[in-house]
Amino acid sequence: MSQPSWFTEAHQASGSSIGYRLEKPLHAEKTPFQTIEIYQTTDWGNLMVIDGCVMLTSRDNFLYHEMMTHPALFTHARAKRVVIIGGGDCGTLREVLKHEEVEHAVQVEIDERVTRLAEQYFPELCESNNDPRAELLFIDGIKYMAEAEPESLDLIIVDSTDPVGPAEGLFNAAFYASCHKALRHGGILVQQSESPIAHLELIKSMRAAMRTAGFNAVKTLPFPQPCYPTGWWSCTMARKGGDLAGFRERGALSKNFTTRYYNADVHKGALALPEFMREALGEQ
Repeated sequence: MSQPSWFTEAHQASGSSIGYRLEKPLHAEKTPFQTIEIYQTTDWGNLMVIDGCVMLTSRDNFLYHEMMTHPALFTHARAKRVVIIGGGDCGTLREVLKHEEVEHAVQVEIDERVTRLAEQYFPELCESNNDPRAELLFIDGIKYMAEAEPESLDLIIVDSTDPVGPAEGLFNAAFYASCHKALRHGGILVQQSESPIAHLELIKSMRAAMRTAGFNAVKTLPFPQPCYPTGWWSCTMARKGGDLAGFRERGALSKNFTTRYYNADVHKGALALPEFMREALGEQ
């Protein structure tokens, strides 16, 4: 009997790795921006890998997509105009469009092939791509935000890869200043902020850069994410005016509004940081 094939991602920064038992490879290509691989696993559905790093699996992506969207959308009073920077697998777009108050959601992904492969291998994430409120652009998100009309947006979600390669420019004060300028008063920026265990210094620098850019309230929300290094991830929200402590519990929403992880209690729990994070981030 042959030994099973595995995909393993070694994470040097944390001295750890994570692996998936594979059924078979489904696709591999090198785009002008990165190398994308798709595998069928034995237990986690399909697996997308970009430049050797796990991006998502069919089984656990809901954790990430729900926490990148719903805390911010329920914190904002009424987010009508939303921009997603990155997010090529379209799962974040799908979650955003569950909110009936959203009138227009633009996804700005630099690599169109990520989206086209998601449509093929993760079709459940792309079921809102043809929603009339959705707009898909395949251009540079940094340039898009730099040229965005001032005070035209309610929510910006930065659903990016790690801060290397195409995404490196999404983690600095200059980019956050573009976002701050484009948001209306009360608007929110939310960005994936890596692992609280492995990347705490990055989280600290992100939060400092957000404040430098003019955001007056910043919160980091940790959540489980088995497919990413350490199995624990986070998003960081920053607000232009107002605070981030209160949020709306579900009001009159679409009957189709369903979640698998997010609810009001999870939101409250994510706002309560572990002691080591409170100490490192200077929160009381």
